[in-house]
Amino acid sequence: MNHWPSARDWLFSLKAFVAAMLALYLAMAAGLPRPYWAMSAVYIVSHPLTGATRSKALYRVLGTLLGATAAIAFVPLFDDAPVLLSAVVALWTGSLLYISLLHRTPRSYVFMLAAYTLPLIALPAVDQPQAVFDIAVARSEEIMLGIICASVVGAIVFPGRIAPVIHARTQAWLRDAAAWAADTLAPGSAAQHPGTRHRLASDILALDQLISQLSYDPETADMVRHARELRARMSMLLPVLSSLTAVLGTLRGQGHAMPHDLEQLTGEIAGWVRTMSADAGAAQRFRERLERGDAPAGDALDWGGALAANARWRLGALVDLWLDCLTLHARLAGEASGEPWAPAYRRREISRGARHLDYGMTLFSAFSASLATFCGCLVWIATGWADGGAAVTLGAIASCFFAAQDEPAPMVLSFAVWTAVCIVVAAIYLFAILPLSHGFVTLAMLLAVPFLLAGTLIAQPRFNMIAMLLTVNTATFIGLQGAYQADFTAFLNGNLAGVAGVLVALGWTLLTRPFGTELALRRLVHASWRDLADTAAGHAVTDHARLTARMLDRLGQLIPRLAASGNDTVTDGFKELRVGFSTLELQREELDLSGTTRDAIQAVLDALADYYRRCLAERTHRAPQADLQHRIDAAIARTVTRRSAAARIALNALVELRVALLPTATPLRVPNAPGAAGGG
Repeated sequence: MNHWPSARDWLFSLKAFVAAMLALYLAMAAGLPRPYWAMSAVYIVSHPLTGATRSKALYRVLGTLLGATAAIAFVPLFDDAPVLLSAVVALWTGSLLYISLLHRTPRSYVFMLAAYTLPLIALPAVDQPQAVFDIAVARSEEIMLGIICASVVGAIVFPGRIAPVIHARTQAWLRDAAAWAADTLAPGSAAQHPGTRHRLASDILALDQLISQLSYDPETADMVRHARELRARMSMLLPVLSSLTAVLGTLRGQGHAMPHDLEQLTGEIAGWVRTMSADAGAAQRFRERLERGDAPAGDALDWGGALAANARWRLGALVDLWLDCLTLHARLAGEASGEPWAPAYRRREISRGARHLDYGMTLFSAFSASLATFCGCLVWIATGWADGGAAVTLGAIASCFFAAQDEPAPMVLSFAVWTAVCIVVAAIYLFAILPLSHGFVTLAMLLAVPFLLAGTLIAQPRFNMIAMLLTVNTATFIGLQGAYQADFTAFLNGNLAGVAGVLVALGWTLLTRPFGTELALRRLVHASWRDLADTAAGHAVTDHARLTARMLDRLGQLIPRLAASGNDTVTDGFKELRVGFSTLELQREELDLSGTTRDAIQAVLDALADYYRRCLAERTHRAPQADLQHRIDAAIARTVTRRSAAARIALNALVELRVALLPTATPLRVPNAPGAAGGG
């Protein structure tokens, strides 16, 4: 793989450097007290994609103003009570960080920035509270100047649009999904490696950030809507493909004769999926053949027939979802006709608003950062360290930056190491190179080489944090102003205090957050079990769309942690999703059934709720008891010959439950119950 910067990386770096020099020049010309803040702000908000730069710029302005306003309000109020001021700063930092961690959208940047802007402005002003207003106004002006320069240069000079990036990402995703589908459907194929499925789930979460920034591009509202609809259908593809993989594997692996027409049809659908062609005519023909292949209502099915019926049901959903995905993908590329888009998949409403939120761990992370800030302030007060404010500020920033990580300590350590590197680079520049400058042009030329090189790395995700630290911290540590000022003692004391603060934050993190990925993984699995128990018990079925969205979102959070932990013995990430969808379908259709059929399904739901409650009580996964299998089998026997559409949907859900929960159980022998075909 080629790791050298591409032409696009160099172009972005040049644009960022031009914007930074423009901001620095204007700040110096305007006589602002800290022009380097304007330069740093450019590198903080700059992004290769113009829409991302605009959104980040807007949120940074709002966060800065919010934090600055808090500093102006709190510092004069508590200037005679340093411990109380420390408590207020810590409480503010933790509270705003908590809100930021709950958002999980680009808007969270507003609250993250506000969380550490207060200590950034307030702590240096504790000795001169009357100056806090001037400091806050100056920081706001300098940051807004940098933001304006970054936004203008980014929008004028070869702007980068988000829509083509989303199109390319979704194309790669659909190609991987096509490989999984084709391998599942093609007769005699090997099962797709679980890593491919896990990557598909993780990549959907990565798309969320891009889609949320699409509205800041000069795109139409239809483009944003199509991107959101595509993301929703990509999410629904995952459980459908997982179900098909399991059902077809069971049908082929338990000695059942695969119906010839179904075997032929799965092969043809596999070929159609591989072509990546949004052929609505082919999709319609597949639907008609799937409907013709269904057993006539009232005909008794054996277990193999029930599996085949379930496979046809899932194949219909796959065809509709795949057609929708390809059609929406084409519209993102501007290849659409003038007709409004009409979805083919309408079987389950998909909500975009619901997310899985772990309030407990989020509160703990925010409280940890808040307490670290407060303890740092107390140590500063007790020691009377002149540069202690810098230590507390950078420690608070490090605590906020990595609060969302399951294992923040390695990231905080990297932050400390690269901050120390920035001090060395800044010292070389401040005391050896900058004295050679005799004007702004020569200053820009002297800064060009390191900042252009570091700028190429900002656009590369694996180097983004390092490059951001190199550019932002180096510019800040040098402290460029209108006239050359260099005091080695002040430089060393202030900047080493910052590194000390980050190292204290590292020690605090190791002490208070030693849990690692395993804890987050267990909490996600337990949250899934809790949802399944509540859903089966009928406590959480009022909004199926939101529950569906929350389960899909939880899958996206679960998969990267499964990969990181290497622990796939508890779940593969998809089983709970399939059980959840089947449970929702049973809850929805149960009301349309009558008599013994409804009672049998209710018995399954009761046993399912008890099973997941036992798993929660014992805090570990356990094999389903024989009672659950007997109830599922009895319910299948009741629904297998019913005439109504509700009964067929319930049958498919029951088959899915049996395959998901009891994959190694002996094949079910469905009794041919005379007269059972009468009612719903």
